[in-house]
Amino acid sequence: MSKTTRKWILAGFLLLVLGALAVSVKRNIAFELGNKPSYAISTHDEKKPAGIMVFCYHRILDDNKTVKLDERLSPNSQFHDFNVNLSDFKKQMATLAREHVKVISTAQMVQMVESHRRIHGRYVVLTFDDIDRTTVDNAAPVMIKHHFPFTVSIITGNTGAYRAGTKLATWPQILTMRKRAGDLATFAVHTNNMHYLNSAGTPIFNVPRNFMRFKRDYATSQNVMQKKIDAETPIFTYPYGSGDAQVQEFLERQPLEVIYTLNTGIVDENTDLKNTPRVIINTNSWPSVHQWLKQTRL
Repeated sequence: MSKTTRKWILAGFLLLVLGALAVSVKRNIAFELGNKPSYAISTHDEKKPAGIMVFCYHRILDDNKTVKLDERLSPNSQFHDFNVNLSDFKKQMATLAREHVKVISTAQMVQMVESHRRIHGRYVVLTFDDIDRTTVDNAAPVMIKHHFPFTVSIITGNTGAYRAGTKLATWPQILTMRKRAGDLATFAVHTNNMHYLNSAGTPIFNVPRNFMRFKRDYATSQNVMQKKIDAETPIFTYPYGSGDAQVQEFLERQPLEVIYTLNTGIVDENTDLKNTPRVIINTNSWPSVHQWLKQTRL
């Protein structure tokens, strides 16, 4: 067998291996994406004639080639569940404006619920967790353009840090956004430094032995807010969506008006705002969200 023939055989073998690997990766991605949870609103919520839907966003990514490649190739939920492309976000905000959906602030929601009067019509509250650079650079200008109020939840001890492949906004960037947004921007605390999981996949603040640490962390987060924006905030947003019984009980004793969760649902006049539901907005949930919003308003 000649040297050239051996090279061709080796090249063919490598191509077969790469082809098999590509098929395997594609199947794994299809399996992962096919078995991930659906974020569409429930059938029960679809039937609600009125209420306040709280949108939850995380990252609003530029529409560049790298992002699009990651979306096609990665089964990582970070790319599919918690990211929205900027072009889609602009369309979503334009839809709210075009269809005259009333976008209200967290404070307005509190006033409506605490009045205990029946809520007529359909409203939206916009919230953003973590506040990374894409919230400041991409999302905020779009909301300011439409004059939409929004709430951002800050991990006060992690500003400027890299998390899950993204860079969180620095305090100077956050304060610059606040200056541009004016009264449109509201701030919530997202812990000071307890937004991570332990080796067992449990949120660190939900580990019973860390309860005292969580209480100190909460106090620190409010102290940071006092120093940075001249006021403590009446809004707490759970990392990973919820807390255990003792964490929840502790937070309910604090001067908080709203505790945001990731429990799905629509806010009405009977909702306990210390357990406020939200809807994660992504490509899977948006069609059902839009369908609910565009139905006849009362």
